[in-house]
Amino acid sequence: MPLPVKPNPVLQASSEAKIRIIGQAPGTLAHASGRPFTDPSGVRLRDWLGVTEDEFYDEAIFAVTPMGFCFPGQDDRGGDLPPRKECAPLWQEPLTKALGNVELTLLVGMYAVKEYLGDDMKRNLTETVKDWKSYGPDIMPLPHPSWRNNGWIKRHDWFAEELTELKRRVRQIIGR
Repeated sequence: MPLPVKPNPVLQASSEAKIRIIGQAPGTLAHASGRPFTDPSGVRLRDWLGVTEDEFYDEAIFAVTPMGFCFPGQDDRGGDLPPRKECAPLWQEPLTKALGNVELTLLVGMYAVKEYLGDDMKRNLTETVKDWKSYGPDIMPLPHPSWRNNGWIKRHDWFAEELTELKRRVRQIIGR
């Protein structure tokens, strides 16, 4: 099935990267800009991480390797379609091997969590995110920072407390 628009792979990767973000797929704004998370989701994600825009787009700090590199199109209600299924099996393993300096991997959203945690995932995303410490210090599942998850974030006030630990870990890794 062809993509709805001309393919424009959106990722950020360097063998120097210390933190890897594995999300869904670029949305319309990231597709247009050619940079990952150049939308309100990116603003929220950078806030969760406690980093500036310059830090976030520093390839020596962050790699962003989504499950699907190209904008997958929109559904009938205007929401983004899921990442294309053929992309992750083709690219994620070679990227994992190439990103040998990564100290922390953030699994952002259900598609990444399911792909990487599989049977180790808890009953649902909420329980998986809540029990993030059981996955070790080098991996952290997160909800997607989309506005569509505003209700989830409001209903789960414990999540804000967990972000303090995420910010601490990010600062520890990037050295400031």
